[in-house]
Amino acid sequence: MNISMILDMAASAEERAVVTAEGRSLSAIELAAAARRAAGRFRRHSAVLYLGANHLAYPVALFGAALAGVPFVPLNYRLGAQQLDALLARHPGALVLRSDDLDALVAVDAAADDADPPGEVPWDGDAVAVIIYTSGTTAEPKSALLRHRHLMAYLLNTQEFGSAGGESTLVSVPPYHIAGLTNLLSNMYSGRRIVYLSAFDPADWLETVRREDITHAMLVPTMLARIVDAVPGDDAAVPNLRSLAYGGARTPRPVLERALRVFPHTGFVNAYGLTETASSIAVLGPDDHRTALASDQPTTRERLGSVGRPLPGIEIEIRSEAGQTVAAGEPGLVFVRGDQISGEYGGRSALDAGGWFPTRDLGRLDVDGYLYIEGRADDTIIRGGENIAPAEIEDVLLAHPGVREAAVIGVPDPEWGQRLVAVLVGQGDPQEIQRWVRERLRSSKTPDTIVFRGELPRTETGKLLRRNLIAELENTNA
Repeated sequence: MNISMILDMAASAEERAVVTAEGRSLSAIELAAAARRAAGRFRRHSAVLYLGANHLAYPVALFGAALAGVPFVPLNYRLGAQQLDALLARHPGALVLRSDDLDALVAVDAAADDADPPGEVPWDGDAVAVIIYTSGTTAEPKSALLRHRHLMAYLLNTQEFGSAGGESTLVSVPPYHIAGLTNLLSNMYSGRRIVYLSAFDPADWLETVRREDITHAMLVPTMLARIVDAVPGDDAAVPNLRSLAYGGARTPRPVLERALRVFPHTGFVNAYGLTETASSIAVLGPDDHRTALASDQPTTRERLGSVGRPLPGIEIEIRSEAGQTVAAGEPGLVFVRGDQISGEYGGRSALDAGGWFPTRDLGRLDVDGYLYIEGRADDTIIRGGENIAPAEIEDVLLAHPGVREAAVIGVPDPEWGQRLVAVLVGQGDPQEIQRWVRERLRSSKTPDTIVFRGELPRTETGKLLRRNLIAELENTNA
């Protein structure tokens, strides 16, 4: 199977706009024509590297690469010249599409004398469809390979073709993120019109939702927090917005609870997945959110902090460091398995002999199968021989009225191995904040040092760059 079949299916349906950006739209037939024309040009290259923002050219380039049988590689256009040059050097013979090239790619009525016929469509499901570079929050970015069969398995297991006619979705996540890719594929497959924002601004986002009659949207937590702050009262006044998905990083509980209040007519969906899993593998749906928010039972209300239950076709196990499956409620390492799971970097597979992928996330499953993510295994702090997950401490800090954002890291210490440093955005007395944590957690999990910053270093998709903080604080002997 080849993901271009999604475009073929859409083009065979009724004539309607399927994608909109900056006031211009393309129908499925127009998009298919532009993709076919692009494919004739692309097939002379080893890959197609997309180096631009959200644009009508993004789906043209993705489907054009699929039709040409070459990998599509969306790159972070915000990277510095040295970082970009290093990534470009990994793809000799590739065609690089930069911002200045995008408008011409969409010109379906232009003369096609610069392009060869697209040729026969390759249908090898094992062919590489997309290469996405991971965000590199703890190390250098790795090239995650997604084959056509992984992406098609995600769509066929989770979406229903043409079921969402008349609906529209707003995409403001960047095109080099897995959510940008799968938002395009899943919404086109299900029949929603896709509306792109080239840059995110909370006021512009709200205005676009109203103007374009948006029914569905997906945000990362930093975007959601900024939108919530931009709403002056207790109602965002977007009654047609039926579904709001969020994910990509941990969402502070106060932000989520405020969002649930200001979007009273909207169903919230927490989606958990990784680049290597071809998007979402677990979802906390609207009913789960409403039930948890209204409940006075601690175990039920706690589910607002979960990422939900596995999607169809996905299995999840929690294992100990020794590799043994642990009981419900016990923390450990999250392993996943399913047809959509790639777990492949370059020519190397990270899957074990049973086909399980080690996410390197720490988590637990409760007795009802709800998954809780408690941070990255790479983030674990070892203090005096005790393994400490920063997320547990960060949740307590975020409950403090003076703290808006929190990051807990370990820095070298000659006595304890590592000591705990909490880097906070907000205000308050450091000793009082330490007492706050000590009253709710034991003293070994109380930060030794409190540091305030104007902001925390994050990727464009909201993931915390802990290695930046660690490097900074190690150099300053915090």
